[in-house]
Amino acid sequence: MFSLLADENLDANIVRGVLRRFRDIDIVRVQDVGLSGSDDQTILAWAAEQGRVLITHDVETVTRYAFERVDAHLPMPGVIEIVALAPVGKAIEDLALTIECLGDGELDNQVLYLPQ
Repeated sequence: MFSLLADENLDANIVRGVLRRFRDIDIVRVQDVGLSGSDDQTILAWAAEQGRVLITHDVETVTRYAFERVDAHLPMPGVIEIVALAPVGKAIEDLALTIECLGDGELDNQVLYLPQ
């Protein structure tokens, strides 16, 4: 199971739902690690340093900066983009399936869009 970083904009209900499904999951929120208000590049760099996949609703800018890291040959453990208007239950189910099916490193240099 991979480690996760929940972006500041991620619906807290999704985080709570994932925590209910996976009691032993390693997930922290941007707010918990002192990155509130930080720009996307800083958050992606911190996630890479910590080996955490970023979960976000920010489709517009995070995706661009994630691929800039890939193009610059910088580590990018992955981004999971959850459509902001997706039903919370569907987002939790798709995220849970992703967590169950993918292992460490399988999202390296990739952006995954949920729900699918």
